[in-house]
Amino acid sequence: EVQLVESGGGLVQAGGSLRLSCVASGFTSDDYAIGWFRQAPGKEREGVSCISSSDGSTYYSDSVKGRFTISINDAKTTVYLQMNSLKPEDTAVYYCAADKNSIVMITTTLYKPRRYRYLEVWGQGTLVTVSS
Repeated sequence: EVQLVESGGGLVQAGGSLRLSCVASGFTSDDYAIGWFRQAPGKEREGVSCISSSDGSTYYSDSVKGRFTISINDAKTTVYLQMNSLKPEDTAVYYCAADKNSIVMITTTLYKPRRYRYLEVWGQGTLVTVSS
C-alpha cells in the first residue's frame, strides 16, 4: 500500500522560509509523480508544484514560481518543497499527492486542480501559517 506522510509545516513570518517533506512508501515502481497542493480556509484546493521521479522534471504554478523549489532525494523516497519569501496568502494546509501517471499529475497540478480527487494517493496534510 502506498502511503504519503507530510511534515515541516508551522508558523513563519512573511518573508521567511519553510521546507516541507513528503515521505513516500510502498511504491513498487520508480516511475511516478509527486505533487504538492494547498487549500486555504474557504478556498478550493490548488496545485502548487509537482515532480516526476523518473527524470526529475519539475513544474510550478505561477503563484509560487521563483519562490518555491521542489526536489526529490536520491533514494526517491522523499519529496521536498522549499518555500522561500513566504507571503500571508501562502497560508494553507499543504498536501502531497502521488500518481503513476506523470501527465495526469502535471495536468492536475497546473491546469485542472479540481480533478485532484482522481489522484491515486494523498497524504494527511501539514499546516503552513504565514503571519504578516
